Amino acid sequence: GRPRTGWLALYLLGLRATCPPPSPQRSLVTWLKYYLEEDWTGSRQHGHPLTSYYQYGLGVLALCVHHKRVREEVIRRLLTAQQHGRLGHGLNAVDTEAVVALAFTCLGQRRLVGARLVAELRAATSRASRSMAEAQGPDGVIGNIYSTPWALQVFLATGTCQTEPAFGQAMAALLDNLDAFGTAATMAQVLPVLHGRSYLDVASVHCREEPDTLTPMDMEPPTEVLGNKTVQLVVECPLPWCFQLRLYDRPVSVPAGASLLDVLRAAAAQEPHGFTFDIQDTPQGPFLTQVLGLEARQQKRNYWQLLTAPSTPLQMGVADYRPHDGETLILSLSEW
Repeated sequence: GRPRTGWLALYLLGLRATCPPPSPQRSLVTWLKYYLEEDWTGSRQHGHPLTSYYQYGLGVLALCVHHKRVREEVIRRLLTAQQHGRLGHGLNAVDTEAVVALAFTCLGQRRLVGARLVAELRAATSRASRSMAEAQGPDGVIGNIYSTPWALQVFLATGTCQTEPAFGQAMAALLDNLDAFGTAATMAQVLPVLHGRSYLDVASVHCREEPDTLTPMDMEPPTEVLGNKTVQLVVECPLPWCFQLRLYDRPVSVPAGASLLDVLRAAAAQEPHGFTFDIQDTPQGPFLTQVLGLEARQQKRNYWQLLTAPSTPLQMGVADYRPHDGETLILSLSEW
């Protein structure tokens, strides 16, 4: 299977924050270095990582936070991708740009690379900051609500939070949408920002001074929503090489509390040979990769865009978005 670069990187970042004994970290750091190499060499023919630039950037960031040197070739892969606009599509590029910018900032601050490369990394981080500021919408959100904490971490890590107008507007938008952060992965992204910190601050934690304040938390189960709802599921392929625009258009009945992922599963169950889809697990949750046999491929610069009719992009992933009764959801194979 694919290297689990992103998962191990996030685990190592969390491990560093909890001040564990050093021995278990050493072997995991070695595995992460191995995954970074496997991630690239396994897909060298395509010129991009087997997983994604997001996970690849997370891997570099985690190694830096653990004060480990990264080969210059590994760093330059990210630099080249950023310079040529290969880090993602549309609004979804913001989190990847931010993760890569945090990795570059960490490498420069920790002096884990030479002076010449530090200058290139700073220039790349400045480009990323400008790009994120330009991606801010009128509501203050940068990219989407889940990429906004990543962008804010970049402004905090680079010290531009006091001078960048986008920072205050994005923070206000974040505070207005805290209910959207209900999973462990999304909460881990937003909590440092609420304390005026970024993931880079994990590198300078003085573990001997940290009190043991972790206590078990009683979590109440979510309130069960009774009844059913009907969602109209539409699949479109507006690309020139598709034989027709609308490939699927059916009502799907699901429980009232069902997510979009539940809708897709119900559609596949009610029409085993009429509707098919595949997902890929990522650190941010399931990512839709194939619908009705049409696969979204990074090398072809296309992806499955999630819309609510008539044309509003969803701000959540397939596992988090919960459509309302009578809503029309559109899966559109789009280019970036």
